[in-house]
Amino acid sequence: MSDFYNVHSPGVRQTVERTFIAIKPDAVQRGLIGQIIQRFESKGFKLVGLKLMSVSKELAEAHYGEHKERPFFGGLVSFLTSSPVVAMVWEGDGVVASARKIIGATNPLESAPGTVRGDFGVSIGRNLIHGSDAVETAQKEIALWFKEEELSAWTPELTGWLYED
Repeated sequence: MSDFYNVHSPGVRQTVERTFIAIKPDAVQRGLIGQIIQRFESKGFKLVGLKLMSVSKELAEAHYGEHKERPFFGGLVSFLTSSPVVAMVWEGDGVVASARKIIGATNPLESAPGTVRGDFGVSIGRNLIHGSDAVETAQKEIALWFKEEELSAWTPELTGWLYED
């Protein structure tokens, strides 16, 4: 899918993107799935992929591959495979940057109130949620976690209430 396409009206070019979001094992265990999803829905983003899954060691290692040489890599992999994860793909105008704001700073103690991590997080090792940090990263992560046929193309009826003609 292209990063940019016309979402609503001819001649208006919106910057609609997709991002990958994972609700991590700690948030799943704490029963925060609904509250986290609601924040993205309330913002007006469109959910195009969703699955509750047990993460294999291979998927966790591929997801955290950039940290492979770091001493905490094994802990990241063990944590991600310790309990189910909710993997999601969200779509919307500027969704990558906006999702990062909804999520909050990596260290929950430095996250602003009103963010997922600021409201629910306590420690950096249990920071509840992952979100892609760039459009390019999102494309790679989406391809890693989802098959194309697992993503739904649809248009919410409220689109006209979110975007100007």
